[in-house]
Amino acid sequence: MPKVCLYFELHQPYRLEDINIFDIGNKLDYFEDRGDEINRVVFQKVTNKSYVPMLNLLKKLVYEYPDFKFTFSASGIFLEQALRYSPIVIDLLKSLVKSGQVEVLAETYHHSLAALYSKSEFEIQIKEHEELVKEIFGVVPKVFRNTELIYSNDIAQLVEDQGYIGTLTEAVDRYLDNRSRTQMFVGKTKNKLPLMLKHAQLSDDVAFRFSDKSWKMYPLMVEKYLDWFRSYGENDYINLFMDFETFGEHQWKDTGIFEFFLEFVKQSSENDSTEFVTPTEVFQKYQKPFLKLSLDRDSLPVYDVPEPISWADVDRDLTAWRDNDFQYDTLRLIYDLEKDVLDTKNQEIIRDWRRLQTSDHFYYMCTKWFEDGDVHAYFSPYKSPYEAYTRYSIVLADLRERMI
Repeated sequence: MPKVCLYFELHQPYRLEDINIFDIGNKLDYFEDRGDEINRVVFQKVTNKSYVPMLNLLKKLVYEYPDFKFTFSASGIFLEQALRYSPIVIDLLKSLVKSGQVEVLAETYHHSLAALYSKSEFEIQIKEHEELVKEIFGVVPKVFRNTELIYSNDIAQLVEDQGYIGTLTEAVDRYLDNRSRTQMFVGKTKNKLPLMLKHAQLSDDVAFRFSDKSWKMYPLMVEKYLDWFRSYGENDYINLFMDFETFGEHQWKDTGIFEFFLEFVKQSSENDSTEFVTPTEVFQKYQKPFLKLSLDRDSLPVYDVPEPISWADVDRDLTAWRDNDFQYDTLRLIYDLEKDVLDTKNQEIIRDWRRLQTSDHFYYMCTKWFEDGDVHAYFSPYKSPYEAYTRYSIVLADLRERMI
């Protein structure tokens, strides 16, 4: 029977306030609620629709099926907002971690693109995230996942240098060279960092296609879904990576998504059709005390990714965040400020600068259409990419003025 690794991402950005250009220099608060309370409203809405019902379901499954395991990561700014707006989310996550069947992964605190622009900032955000995870959950993550599964050979080396025993990323056909995405790989790094690759087809069948009545496989029943797993053997890893909000927010309750997941775990566990695993227990097999490089790791194929990839859109590249002049302009400007911002030693300025690095700000500026356009529009709180760029540019101008 194949092994199944379930990984969920928990993330909510701080959305920018609607600030007028004439407000620049007036001691603005870019992210806190000033009337419409957008961050609180969105977070609590998703809490009620997704986080609480799904976490309660996972808690039930963890205690009912001792062999059921799953993994999650939560950005630092998600955890901040949960503590402030919905403490019940933190309580439920803590109870799940305490079960011993749930793994927490490391990521960048601000869900940023720092790995592409600043090694030092990347390392700082990882350490800040580690500290918060340890403070809340009492664990230190051993495995890393980068923002949006963004990965390249260079990023893999940065992750390895931070001491992680493995990382997760996307399986992209142009770099797979016809090899199976369900096998273990290593990165092109000094010590061959172990990798687990997302199974996009089976993940997206749930995350995106589950309620699509035009999909030729609709409706997706658990029996049909598990039948697709039967073509894989005991040495295969079916890695189902998706946003946590898949359950209840992207796929609403009335689609039957919660019942589907409950039955999926139940049938998987009771029929021994799959074995649930976590990244650490898999990666630990490729670690040997006192040896920098194990023989097992030597035998694994190398996933050579010279140009960055991600799990976004049909292209699986960076064009969701870095494709047009709006995005290139703002990304260049925000990271060019690094030295000047840090030199201020002003913690409020540094905090705001880091919140402005969150990848969502640049995602909202995306002008891609066709297969991906509706997805980008669904996630954006703005009427257009131009509005997202304008709002961000005004805030950036104010931040620069505060540094003078």
